[in-house]
Amino acid sequence: MADPTTITQVLPAPILEGALTAFTKKLEPLIGQEIQTGAYAPQIAAESALQQQARTAAGGLGSLLGPQAYEQFMSPYQQEVVQTTLSEFDKQAALQRQGIGQAAIQAGAFGGGREGVQLAEYDVGSAQKRAGLQAQLMQQGFQQAQAAALQQLQAQQGLGAYQTQLGQAGQAQQQAVLDAAAQAAREAQYEPFTRLGLVGQQLAQIQPGAFPTQTVGYQQPAPTPSPLGTAIGAASGIAGIMGKLGIFG
Repeated sequence: MADPTTITQVLPAPILEGALTAFTKKLEPLIGQEIQTGAYAPQIAAESALQQQARTAAGGLGSLLGPQAYEQFMSPYQQEVVQTTLSEFDKQAALQRQGIGQAAIQAGAFGGGREGVQLAEYDVGSAQKRAGLQAQLMQQGFQQAQAAALQQLQAQQGLGAYQTQLGQAGQAQQQAVLDAAAQAAREAQYEPFTRLGLVGQQLAQIQPGAFPTQTVGYQQPAPTPSPLGTAIGAASGIAGIMGKLGIFG
């Protein structure tokens, strides 16, 4: 007859076995689960309104750089100033010319060649002075208009740079919002995997013996004897008993 065999199994504590069972039940559905990457696809923040305004304004700066840019800054009273100044000049010139004639009368040379020469020379000089005065007035107006155009250009450039900076700051803020939303969506997609991963790490770190275990032992049953073996065994037993009784001498 074969020797009985004892099989021993060391089972985890019921509390740990329950945790492992619950862990594997939660893990199985995630094995074939697809992660929706579109939920956290990267996005680029749109250009802000200030950036758009700055770009539009920059396109109009060409009108302040051309050779005729000063004209829009010419004083509307420039022509009136020139005319008034020249009219006063003509008035004074006429008085001085009249003085030349009076001096000729007093000298008894009225209508003479000498008077004519003096008047001609005076007219030429007066015309030159008048032209110079007009040119000076126009040059002053031009320089003032040029300075105003330059100031306007610098002011618009400064404003454009300021708008661009503010617009970039707003765009960066909007980009940060989009990035945060994408990160949150990504975390939501990975949350089941992350959570079970943390639980699995904790379960894996539990040392043997941290919880009481159960030892279950049992003996392997002997094989069922055959009828022939049973009969032989019984006969041998009976013969032994009868021998002890002296039945067989």
